[in-house]
This record gives sequence, C-alpha cells and structure tokens, in this order.
Amino acid sequence: MKKTKKSTFFVVFVLILLFAASSVLGLDYRYGDNSKPIINGVDDIRLGIDIQGGVDVTFGPANDVDADEDQLNAATETIKTRLVAKGINDSEVYSDTKSDRIIVRFPWKAGETNFDPEKAVKELGETAELTFRKGTDTTEDENGEAVPSGDIVITGKDVSRAKAVYIPDEDTNEYEYMVQLTLDSSGRDSFYEATKELAGSSTPISIWMDNIMISAPTVKSAIDNEVAYISGSFESMDDAQSLADKINSGALPLKIETKSFKTISPTMGEGSLNAILLAGAIALAAIAVYMIFLYKLPGFVAVLALIGQVAGSIAVVSGWFGFRESSTLTIPGIAGIILAVGMGVDANIITGERLKEELRSGKTLDSAIKIAYKKAFSAILDGNITNVIVAIVLMGAFGVPTSFFSSILNKTIFAAFGATAEGVVYSFGFTLLAGVIFNFIMGVFAARLMVTSLSKFECFKNRKLYGGDVK
Repeated sequence: MKKTKKSTFFVVFVLILLFAASSVLGLDYRYGDNSKPIINGVDDIRLGIDIQGGVDVTFGPANDVDADEDQLNAATETIKTRLVAKGINDSEVYSDTKSDRIIVRFPWKAGETNFDPEKAVKELGETAELTFRKGTDTTEDENGEAVPSGDIVITGKDVSRAKAVYIPDEDTNEYEYMVQLTLDSSGRDSFYEATKELAGSSTPISIWMDNIMISAPTVKSAIDNEVAYISGSFESMDDAQSLADKINSGALPLKIETKSFKTISPTMGEGSLNAILLAGAIALAAIAVYMIFLYKLPGFVAVLALIGQVAGSIAVVSGWFGFRESSTLTIPGIAGIILAVGMGVDANIITGERLKEELRSGKTLDSAIKIAYKKAFSAILDGNITNVIVAIVLMGAFGVPTSFFSSILNKTIFAAFGATAEGVVYSFGFTLLAGVIFNFIMGVFAARLMVTSLSKFECFKNRKLYGGDVK
C-alpha cells in the first residue's frame, strides 16, 4: 500500500481511457483510398447471423445413408468451396461424424437486398462436378460468368480415391507434400493419352470443381498406370489433404439433403442489436449514478473500472490484442458482456460494503482500504470462478470442434455426444469468460490501485467520501 503513489491514479485513469478509446475507435493506417487496420476497433468485429442476418442449415446424407468420415470431410470441402465462389468468406462449416451431419452458417452478404436463401442452400447441397481439363482457358456463359472451356480429360467419376502423401520428388529426390490420385479403369487410358500429349509442354492439366479451378499442375511425363500425383504447391500436409478432400468430394457418390434450415432477417437482427445497445447504455448510466451516489469516491472508481472492463471485452472480440483474429459477436455474446458487467458491479458493491464496515469499526482509512479489498477478494473470487467454469463448459459443449475447449472436452466429458450447432451459445461463453477476466484486472486490481492512490491526497482523506463516519 505504501508503494502506491499519488500519481498512480492518473496513470491508471489515462491508461483506461486510452484503452477504451482505442478498443472502440481502433486505428487505421491510410494510404490513398486504401486503409489498413493497425488496432482493431468496433467496426472490425464480425457480427453473427442473429445480428447481421443469414442462414443456418444442417445437411445430412440422403436416405439416411451411413456416411464415413472421408465422405463427410469431402462434402464439407465442397460446401466451403461453393461459399467462397459466392463471395461468402465469413462462414462456419464443419462436420459431425457421430451424427452424420454437416453444419453450415453464413451471414447475409454486406448490402444484400435480394438474396435467395433457399436457392443458396440448394446450390450448396448439390453434388459437385469435378473435371480434369487441358489448359486453363475459360469462356463466358449466358449469365456472364467464367466457365472452363478446355477439353475434358477425365471427371471425378474416373478417380476412385485421392489422398495426401509425403514422398520424394522423382527429379530432386527431396521429400514434399503431394496428392496421390488412384484412377479407375475408365480414366486410366484417357489420362495416359492426355499426359502423353502434354508432357514437357507448358499446358497444364487443370482441375476444376464446378467453375472453380482448384489446381493446375504441369505434366512432366506420360502416366501409364493407375496412380498419378499432383505436386509443387503444398506447404503442409493440411494443404495437400484439403485438395484431396476437394477431389474426393467430386468422386464419392454421396448425396446430401437439408435436415434443418432457418434464416434470420437482417432488419430483425439490426433492430435487436440497436435495442440491446440502447438498453445497455441506459443501464450503464443508471449503474454509474447509483454507484457514485451510494459509494461516493469508490463508486466513481468502480465506474472507471466498469468502463475498462467493457472495453476489455470489446477488445478481445475485435482482435485488439493481435494474437487472435476478430471473433463473431452474437446477441447472446452481448448478453455475456452484460452479465460480466453485472458481476463487475457486484464485485465493487462487495468491496464498497466491506470498506464501509471497516471504517465504521474504527479503523484508519489506510487500514480500512487494505483490509476491505483483502476480505472482499475471496468472495469475488468464488463468484467469478463459478462463472469461469460455466463459460468453459459452454465453450466446450457448443463450440466448433476445432476450438480449444471443444477439442479438450469433446475427448473427455462430451466424448459420447456429437458436435453441436449452437455457435451463438459459444459466443455467450466466450464473452462471459473475457468479461470475468477483465473484472479481476479492472474491478479488483486497477480499482484498488486507484482508490489507494486517491486516499493519499489530503482533499480525499475525508472518511465520508468512502462511506464512513467523520473521525
């Protein structure tokens, strides 16, 4: 306590204000008409489909066929490719092998006014057409879209299997990642004739999924066997496996159908967001008045701590810290922030009441502040640890299977259950966890520093300013 100086309050106060301003406004570097974010702000937060509007659909094998993991992975890659082709990059697509389901979520495109969700879902679920063609030439169809025009060598039906491998290159003898293709009898002869014709030339054999070219390897020599390799463009096994899945998606006879489907209007989502933000602003203002009226100087410090806590939650979601990208913010995610703020208010009330008790028992101001924060910490810790556990369980149960807590809990506690489709609940757990962490940083640590620092000033030594009697 003695180490806390008068200047500490001003340092912490300025840091909180700068942090809050930067987390809301962000910082961009502009050059010409372009801008590059240096610090992410509110505008960089990705809004969930319950706010921005969008589509939530679950696919499964038609006729209740029991699909294997390779088939589901291949179908998942097909859907991802189709979404990118439609200009939709902010999407969630993952498979649940336990229940033979593929879960897809994607928001409305920015500025979209006539988006047809049923047509989009139908196109996503259609079987992909895989073709191997001579060259990379394209032409325009009746809709003005580019479509491949090169002669077809083989199609996905002629490939029995594609898989990622790590083997030495025939020329350099250095190991590299490749995709191994196993051709059936119908494709072997056609592929041999094409590779014989193009061997040593600059014309590649391009690989297309629908109208999207996914690879264009050149031909080194004629291939007169059932095995062919695609090499030269993979930085990892995951890259090679991704291409193998895309090829398998055209070769595997897996027909999928829509199992569940729902849409959310952008207008309804934006209306909900505006209502929540207005309610939050009113509630925060009311809390500020209440805290200052009831707890005087510690109440004022509590309001500053709450501002820092909210700023911290926004910063974590927006990617302000730089170690992770922006997370998707949903309406339940906003509810998580609000609940965490409520926990922050509760923490400050506990501390404020403790401080009043210590002052009324006759202790000096310095002793009362020290003892009050020490005694309040255990109660604050117990309440917040409970929320941390709840947040982790929610993130594990309702997160994308590849997320940190899901990957841990799905191998242990939730091993008997399949992946869920409720990413909005994950958002609630994520913002709740972030809010609780910043409750400790701002509401406990920073608030204690500020109150202790202010008590060093002669004008703030009046015990009434802390809820005590004049001594």
